[in-house]
Amino acid sequence: MKLLTLNCHSWQEENQIEKMKVLAETIKANDYDIIALQEVSQPIHETLQFDNMKKDNFALLLLAELQQLKAPPYHCIWDLSHIAYETYEEGVALLTKHPIQQKHSFFVSKSHEPHQWKTRRIVGADLRYFGETLSVYSCHLGWWDDPEEPFSHQAALLLQQINKENTVFLMGDFNNDANQTGEGYEYLLKQGLFDTYILANEKDCGTTVKGSIAGWHHNSKELRLDLILTNQPVPVRRSNVIFNGQHCKIISDHFGVEVEIILDIKVC
Repeated sequence: MKLLTLNCHSWQEENQIEKMKVLAETIKANDYDIIALQEVSQPIHETLQFDNMKKDNFALLLLAELQQLKAPPYHCIWDLSHIAYETYEEGVALLTKHPIQQKHSFFVSKSHEPHQWKTRRIVGADLRYFGETLSVYSCHLGWWDDPEEPFSHQAALLLQQINKENTVFLMGDFNNDANQTGEGYEYLLKQGLFDTYILANEKDCGTTVKGSIAGWHHNSKELRLDLILTNQPVPVRRSNVIFNGQHCKIISDHFGVEVEIILDIKVC
């Protein structure tokens, strides 16, 4: 099973449509089973097109490009987190090729107000992967030391909401550097989660952010903010950073992460 997570930084990138097409071509080529996307935005004043998604929603355009490329069809969930840059509704999205049994959408921030830019929402799904039910979530959390929206509060709410009866994958931008001790990354592992990067038989350096970006303006280090976590010590064949200029073109201010999981499936 192949998973991909990417903070898209959508509609804030130069040459945005070309970069979206690179993402679509990569999805088709690598045939991912589940894709978690963050900073998936749509213009505030556009008309509704499908469900809660408006015209020029980044995820809708991505799906249209995948259809044009004749990729396998993907189911999509998107929901709004907050208003970004005064002109966009920013949210999180989940795409999967597999049948969705139940959709999930919930806040993990104290604020539920879309005009508060620190408002955080998670989307997820219970889905059938051959004979097994999986619970997968696209996550975009805040910062460890934020006095208004502390990471520990958001992470605790996230862990309360997930469906622990199933094998769970938490995918996304956790805004906490895995190389930093005593903060959010260690907090998550102490709650019983496993990092697929650590579990992987093959891996690279894991860096997903280099230098200064939005939310990390004073950063000069290489960070591992984007993670794929699980509640089970599943066998992981490989974990790779992608869209970093070495493994595919850079298409966002974050690099993506792809993993290949080996699940003991029961073919029906």
